[in-house]
Amino acid sequence: MIRWRKILRAGWPLQWIAIPAALALVLYSNAFLYTDVIRAILLYYLTPIWSAVLARMWLKEPITRGRIVGILLGILGLFVILNADQGMPVPTNAGDWMGLISGLFWALAANVMRRESAQNTFDVLVTWFFWAVVFGVVLALLPILDRPEIPEVGQVVGVLPWFIPVVLLLIIPGFYAIAWGVPFLNPGTVGILFMTEISVGAISAALLTDESFGIRELLGVGLITLAGLTEAFAVMFGNSYPVSQHRRD
Repeated sequence: MIRWRKILRAGWPLQWIAIPAALALVLYSNAFLYTDVIRAILLYYLTPIWSAVLARMWLKEPITRGRIVGILLGILGLFVILNADQGMPVPTNAGDWMGLISGLFWALAANVMRRESAQNTFDVLVTWFFWAVVFGVVLALLPILDRPEIPEVGQVVGVLPWFIPVVLLLIIPGFYAIAWGVPFLNPGTVGILFMTEISVGAISAALLTDESFGIRELLGVGLITLAGLTEAFAVMFGNSYPVSQHRRD
């Protein structure tokens, strides 16, 4: 059951969580269609900076020295593991801007999740997915971008046997965990911990494909892990409670 009555009663506070989170998801997912993967990732993962600054301005949460160190280590690890020897890209095309703006929207979403932590996790998830569908359809219909070729019905049907289990067993539980856990943490911390997806991706690619995993990748993973540990210790010995002390159902 979708709990639509409770979702409607939750009003705009719930929608203000879901709308920026959905925009972040849709824009980041589509950024890879219009720019290089490395550029999209680098521009998106500036989000720990925006998150920490917004949390300081809006939620009055301090930007500690440990958090600054964690952000710097995470971004450095990102550059190393992606071999971004040209430095931070300047947005020059639609995909670049999607990557950058999606990071800004996720920073906003993380801050709103922390501020509105009394919202029910399942309601957040359902509303998040609803708005993601809406924005995805709108983006697909906009005539301002080149549209990728629409897959044929047979191609769609062919991927369903593995796509549906992945959605049910990995994607939905993963996003539920995000909706549940983010309000407990400083938004800047959330951005740093999310960088570990790059480490997991690099290790998975080495194990499952012919991608290389050498000194550079090992160093990058180590830096990102160190950034995450810095934040983990900051949470353990600092204030890890949400701004709202009323926890969701």
